[in-house]
Amino acid sequence: MTQKIPNGVSSPNTDFRAIVADGRSFALNGKGVSYRFHVDEGSGDLISDHFGGPVSENPIAGKASNGGGWSTYEHLRREFPDSGRGDFRSPAVRIRHPDGHTVSSFKYESHTVLNGKPDLSGLPSTFGHSDEVTTLVIRMVDAVSSIQVDLSYSVFPNHNAIVRSTTVRNVGDRDVTIEKLASFCVDLPHDDYEMLQLQGEWVRECTRTRRKVDYGTQGFGSATGYSSHYNNPFVSLVKPSTTESYGLAWGFSLVYTGSFTAEVEKSPQGLTRVLLGMNPNQLSWPLKPGKALTSPECVSIFSANGIGGMSRMFHGLFRQNLIKSKFVNEPRPALLNSWEGLYFDYDEKTIYKLAQQSAQLGVKLFVLDDGWFGGKYPRINDHAGLGDWEANPARFPDGLASLVAKITSLEVTNKPNRQAKSQNLKFGLWVEPEMVNRNSSLYKKHPDWVLSAGDYPSTETRHQLVLNLALPEVQDFIIESVSRILQTMPVSYVKWDNNRGMHESPTPSNCHAYILGLYRVFDTLTRQFPDILWEGCASGGGRFDPGVLYFFPQSWTSDNTDALDRLQIQFGTSVVYPASSMGAHIGAVPYELTGRTIPLQFRAHVAMMGGSFGLELNPDDLPDTDRAQLPDLIALAERVNPIVIRGDMWRLSLPGESNFPAALYVSDNGSQAVLFLFQIHTVPVHNYPTIKLEGLEPESKYAVEGFGVYSGATLMNGGIQQRFTGDYDSKMIFIERE
Repeated sequence: MTQKIPNGVSSPNTDFRAIVADGRSFALNGKGVSYRFHVDEGSGDLISDHFGGPVSENPIAGKASNGGGWSTYEHLRREFPDSGRGDFRSPAVRIRHPDGHTVSSFKYESHTVLNGKPDLSGLPSTFGHSDEVTTLVIRMVDAVSSIQVDLSYSVFPNHNAIVRSTTVRNVGDRDVTIEKLASFCVDLPHDDYEMLQLQGEWVRECTRTRRKVDYGTQGFGSATGYSSHYNNPFVSLVKPSTTESYGLAWGFSLVYTGSFTAEVEKSPQGLTRVLLGMNPNQLSWPLKPGKALTSPECVSIFSANGIGGMSRMFHGLFRQNLIKSKFVNEPRPALLNSWEGLYFDYDEKTIYKLAQQSAQLGVKLFVLDDGWFGGKYPRINDHAGLGDWEANPARFPDGLASLVAKITSLEVTNKPNRQAKSQNLKFGLWVEPEMVNRNSSLYKKHPDWVLSAGDYPSTETRHQLVLNLALPEVQDFIIESVSRILQTMPVSYVKWDNNRGMHESPTPSNCHAYILGLYRVFDTLTRQFPDILWEGCASGGGRFDPGVLYFFPQSWTSDNTDALDRLQIQFGTSVVYPASSMGAHIGAVPYELTGRTIPLQFRAHVAMMGGSFGLELNPDDLPDTDRAQLPDLIALAERVNPIVIRGDMWRLSLPGESNFPAALYVSDNGSQAVLFLFQIHTVPVHNYPTIKLEGLEPESKYAVEGFGVYSGATLMNGGIQQRFTGDYDSKMIFIERE
């Protein structure tokens, strides 16, 4: 008899146990995944046996190796490959010893099974109760160097997730240096794979890129000090036949905000190794006797239901077991951000007028972006003021707190439900506390607080320098500065920005120390102000990563508000991140970077697909017809938002691959759904495609807005066909289960 599980895969184990370990072999089991390895009796090495669908013993396939060739280890699927002893593939760990060599020999010593999951000291990490997660800790020892390694594996059965981190401990009497430490390493058996990654640049983040895994190393990463726009800290391996809905997919997501490296290496014998961890070129971590270094953790997920199945597993895990904010499953207020509407060109009267217009449109949160601060060095452009977190007295002669009091006294006058309780406009604020301008009181007082490397000049980008958050005094300054602001006025939302990468780091290890300092700042402030909705930003999606999401429930997805580009960016971001975590706004047209003019409804529907809907414009600049539409579109966004925040996303048709991108969001209880349909360009005298829905209950009946009542089976197998009119047309259809 088999046990039926949610994703349709049958488990051969009726007596389900998340971890089975006897000191010789180890099995980690999810509802639709098995991860198995064993101790080699001769070498003490850990050998991988299986990472894929559920199995009840080690597969026969693992016993059919042809043996080594020129290499001692090339034919072995190693769980924790060390360096310098005959495995010529990329290692998971490289330690430089006092006499200069980098040889290690780690052997299994012991293991422990824990109910639940311990925190990682100083690092963001997944969490869960004992009925959600079980943890296996493997102790390995290098007897020659007196270095211990703890491999921590946590299994979240309901999400098919295996989470791993590594702790290296120096129990010897001499200093060593950790040159490389991967968070996750797995060797997959000989087969054909393709690699899926999310790459891009500023204003074109998270572009889906899929390529064949061939012999040798195919890798990417970030050396910017942060996770970056260039490559997201995520990689997936899929079979060539895998699609959104069908086939095998393995995903690896690093819970880290710093520089990282992802390596996918196909060995001469055909095995494929996947490693993900901190960038070794920015590590060189000195480890004194008695000290330890813990890697960030990596979340790995296996899906037998395609890339979409993998995505929804990541989404559910991140919402339930990573993001700690009280707002994680709460609908977000529709907001208006002042930046693209005003830039630096404003005063107190301008801001108050914009806030009044926001309230009249039905916006619930008004956000004052860059330019509000700086005393002696006022922030009237991007050349000055960063670091001086006090309101500009010239712009706010009565103080910013006085203006905020007036803004938060404004009543939101356009309510979708006329019977709804009246509410006042909320206020949000932009900050960029990790940066400093030379033209600032802070820099004049503490030039030693910026990142610097000996006598090399510190390079400015966007006329700013990076404060060295590896220094405790810098961390304390930021905590005190931001706390002082938030304690003096009713701020409901903070947008935390970061607009450049790191240059001239004093040591490679300072890069990781900076990130640890940043996490201390985030942790302190979010604990101190739990009722504030925090949003991460780094010139858009430059730090859209799980490390930030642990503290902040949402991030600004991209500075690009062109709706056509945003479709590609948001669909790409959703490969690993839940829609609830995406900030998505309506921008003005023509969009300054592309020159495109896209209708307001299309822009609004794209923005509604993110968890934080908003406006990035000045209503005075809108045509009368567009301005008249906004209140109803804001009301519609508020209706959609709970489904987007708490529901499951199904990518039905991908932008870039289809002229008709489509996505379906199904509520957490399955009773409601909302379908987004888009036409990019008109194709004259041509039929429209049939979009087949997913994620519904086949036997249930659904009322489809504008169409009638149909069974889930009909909607999923027969689909929906929608008529469009003109370029950049869009439709949004509500679906209710009867």
